[in-house]
Amino acid sequence: MKKCLYCKIEVGGDLERCPLCQSKLVGEPGEAYFPKPTGQQRRSKFYKAQLFAVWVVMIAGLSADFLFKVKIPRFENVHWSLLLAMWLFVLEFGIMRQFKPGTGSARKVTSVFFTTLVLFVITSYFFNFWRFTLAWIVPISLIGDIITNFVLAMIDKKGNTMSYLLINLLVAIIPYIILFFVGKETPIPWIACMILSVILFIGAVIFKGHTVLNEIQRRFNV
Repeated sequence: MKKCLYCKIEVGGDLERCPLCQSKLVGEPGEAYFPKPTGQQRRSKFYKAQLFAVWVVMIAGLSADFLFKVKIPRFENVHWSLLLAMWLFVLEFGIMRQFKPGTGSARKVTSVFFTTLVLFVITSYFFNFWRFTLAWIVPISLIGDIITNFVLAMIDKKGNTMSYLLINLLVAIIPYIILFFVGKETPIPWIACMILSVILFIGAVIFKGHTVLNEIQRRFNV
């Protein structure tokens, strides 16, 4: 059993320093009182290394952009380092947090999808291809999210998926309604996205009908 000469306590396990005063322990290692959180320690080290790498890349990008005037050809007026910092910041403190234990798969997919899509739309605005992004990339990406959530709804047994399919349904229909009243032609990808969203939502209701109402009431408090 190891001992602390300053705190006058005995410490189980093979700790090198006293948990109270951080003084070096003396004596032979004994049986540990509690299991070692080895998994948590590994995750902590990985997170610290990842966080350090993010800050290094962010600072390097800002320095290259503002101090050394490194610019992207044809986009000399765009401060690309700010966009890079935005992506890294949201990746580290937004997207990566979705993969913590206990988070449902549908929530992970939907949160990561919408977060990434917002970043992509902002980036495309500064590089002047936001019209193509809104007309094609956004609806095609939404189709992928809808299909993924439909598959998750079919295999889900805890009632944690239908609300995300409902969100996809609303997101797919709202742009069509807006464009209809504005009087502009709706891009084909948005029409395909809306039709597929309605079909898959109805299919999920048919195959999982007994859990749909319960989940919607539980999540939206209706």
